[in-house]
Amino acid sequence: MAENDGKEIFFGMDEEPVKDEPLTAGAEDAAKADAEAAEGSAKEEAPATPEGPAQAEDEEEDEAPDAAGDAAELAKELEEEKKRYLYLYAEYDNYRKRTQKEKEALYSDAVAKVTGEFLGVLDNIDRAIDSSKKADEGSIDAVIQGIEMVGKQAGEILAKIGVEEIPVERGTKFDPNLHEAVMHIEDDELGEQEVASVFQKGYIYKERVVRHAVVQVAN
Repeated sequence: MAENDGKEIFFGMDEEPVKDEPLTAGAEDAAKADAEAAEGSAKEEAPATPEGPAQAEDEEEDEAPDAAGDAAELAKELEEEKKRYLYLYAEYDNYRKRTQKEKEALYSDAVAKVTGEFLGVLDNIDRAIDSSKKADEGSIDAVIQGIEMVGKQAGEILAKIGVEEIPVERGTKFDPNLHEAVMHIEDDELGEQEVASVFQKGYIYKERVVRHAVVQVAN
């Protein structure tokens, strides 16, 4: 280091020293703007605060009228459904009673019709009985013919109402659906499970057996 009159020489001494000067108005405005921008950014990033009790109470008060309205609407719909059910129940009950009366009327009409048809048969049976009581050896054949006519009349009435005699005779193949076997015999003249004798006639109405024919079955 060179000496000069006992003083130290510093580089830059010939220049004016840098002085701390106060910020100008423009710099202050810029700094203030930066601070406000930073504060605004912090507010945007900050999480939202939860709702307070007062706000929750307001929402509950808003929902209360809606709930009351829904309950009233449900009650109205329930009442309408109840009325509809009672109406349908009354209609069904009336239908059931009406149907029952119609069935009873149909049965009564059928009984009256069949009875009316057989009254003539009963009258002829009474006449045949009276004739048989007064019959002698010469009138026996007439009484027998009268009874046969009564039987024919009864058969015609049954056919008129749809009841038919089950056809069965000696040699007919036994059918458990139509015949009722009450006796079994061995008969060389007949095949296996063939009718040997008919003890009682059977009758059928359409496809329903009214009474099975009572028969004797061979082999």
